[in-house]
Amino acid sequence: MYWFIAIGMLGGLGLFLFGIQMMASGMQKMAGDRLRHILEIFTGKPIIGIFTGLIVTILVQSSSTTTVMLVGFVNAGLMNLSQAVGVIMGANIGTTITAQIVSFKLEYLALPFIGVGGLFNFFGKRRLYRYLGQTILGFGLLFMGMETMSNAMYPLRENAFFLSYLVRFGEQPLLGVLAAALFTAAIQSSSAATGIIIALSLQELLTLQSAIPLILGTNIGTCITALLASIGASLPARKTAYAHVLFNTIGVILMLILLKPFTFLVLESANTVARQVANAHTFFNVLNTIVLFPFFKYFIRLVNIIVPGEDIAVDAGSKYLDKRMLKAPAVAINSSKQELLRMANIAREIVVDAVDVFCRGGRKKIPHILQAEDLIDGLEKEINVYLQELSQHSLTRQQTNSVSGIMSAANDLERIADHGRNIAYLAEMAMDDKLQISPKAKEEIFGFFEKVAEMMKNAIDALADDNVHLAREVVQQDDIVDELERILRMNHIERVNRKECVPAVGVIYLDVLSNLERVADHCVNLAQVASGDF
Repeated sequence: MYWFIAIGMLGGLGLFLFGIQMMASGMQKMAGDRLRHILEIFTGKPIIGIFTGLIVTILVQSSSTTTVMLVGFVNAGLMNLSQAVGVIMGANIGTTITAQIVSFKLEYLALPFIGVGGLFNFFGKRRLYRYLGQTILGFGLLFMGMETMSNAMYPLRENAFFLSYLVRFGEQPLLGVLAAALFTAAIQSSSAATGIIIALSLQELLTLQSAIPLILGTNIGTCITALLASIGASLPARKTAYAHVLFNTIGVILMLILLKPFTFLVLESANTVARQVANAHTFFNVLNTIVLFPFFKYFIRLVNIIVPGEDIAVDAGSKYLDKRMLKAPAVAINSSKQELLRMANIAREIVVDAVDVFCRGGRKKIPHILQAEDLIDGLEKEINVYLQELSQHSLTRQQTNSVSGIMSAANDLERIADHGRNIAYLAEMAMDDKLQISPKAKEEIFGFFEKVAEMMKNAIDALADDNVHLAREVVQQDDIVDELERILRMNHIERVNRKECVPAVGVIYLDVLSNLERVADHCVNLAQVASGDF
């Protein structure tokens, strides 16, 4: 009997998790990159952040995914702690939608959803139809997983030991909270943990008094994903992860203190235990947000006390572009140049971090590189749009040349960031495939990078100071870098031919070398803008 229960539970949980993943993937693909932009843009005020977190989490069907994205954004400087906490509050509410869905006995929809979703997914001619099919298919698998888990648990209805153990959660709420927190942390999905609790209640194995501590515990356990994502991240990113833990823990403590009135409220909300469990999950997160939101500033201070240290944040989006200055072209051009130099320093950091990942290993800088590259993409678009609007005004010939030069430089900086991202991808590919880059290859790459890094620094300094002499030095350095790249490429090909290097490693080495050489080419373009020769 126990073997049948274990297999049924494991299979049902697998279907449930796969269904959630497929459903979330389909919804994210339908939304496209708008999810990231929603998080970046609509978080200016805490109350807006709450609704933003709610919407995004409904779309991705996982508060863990939302908080991991937040940690990444804060780590990249795209958001600050205050913005992230508002989104966390909304994400906690949004994740309860899954519990509400599965609390209804909709198992009869499982096969129709799987059938319809499968047809759309496999035979849809447009991508939107395939993504819609993937979402529907995910819902079907989710319902089937719930039904499988529920049926597997049916024999436990007559197991006295198991029933007495569950009763203890009602008598000792702290034990229930701890058990659910550990289980949720282990599987890293509060939706799955809540789904199991609801499956138990569907078989009348759980009373509401025993289920509520378990539900509270899942809200603490779900924080583990954000904590793992913050390991090795920046101080603000770590604060964001700890803020998630602190927010949920404070809420659980408050609900344990007010357990009797909270239980009464939940009892009055529905007629079945399954619906009451889902409502308890929703009520907890909504009430927690309502109670703590008035103390938002004090909560931020508490996080800063628990995780001390000064935040060093990078503003998201443009910092210097002001459309009110478009009527004063000279001021607008100077503002654009300041934004360009900010963009240049971020692009340089991307390449530096990417080479560091390749030469030293480790993945902790990769999310930062990807988020910073996203920021660069956005800045290039903003600078171009701003300068195109400026071009509608009356400009002198010199101002027109300056506008063209800044737009050209922005494009080159965006390409430099792309090459940095490519190097990070290559480093990650080597780690995923467990390819060993030899110390000699790393030494050569780093030596070549130092030459390119010098060109980047000089090109950016030339742009900042309009230094024609320094710009011409950058142009002259290009021939040296090209020759060095040719020598390193030939030496490496010879090592491969002598079988001193694995071909797969050789391909990655040459790709990194090529990307760095292209960075040098774009530095030459920047230098030409600085010298007026573009």
